[in-house]
Amino acid sequence: MRKDIHPDYKLCVVTCACGNSFEVKSDKTEMSIDICNACHPFYTGSERMVDSAGRVDKFKKKFNLQ
Repeated sequence: MRKDIHPDYKLCVVTCACGNSFEVKSDKTEMSIDICNACHPFYTGSERMVDSAGRVDKFKKKFNLQ
C-alpha cells in the first residue's frame, strides 16, 4: 500500500432530516442526509403496495398468500 495517498478517516456524525443521528467513519466530520433507516418507509414497515391493475391481488390469489 502506498503511503500518503489515502484519506484520513475520522468519526463522522450523520444527521437525518427526521432528527436521527449516528456515527460512521468518513473523511468528513459532519454529514446531513434527507432520509435514513429510521424514517424510510421500507425499513419502518409503513411501505404501501401501489396496485394499479389488481396485479398484487392476482399474485396473492395465485400463490395462496394472505
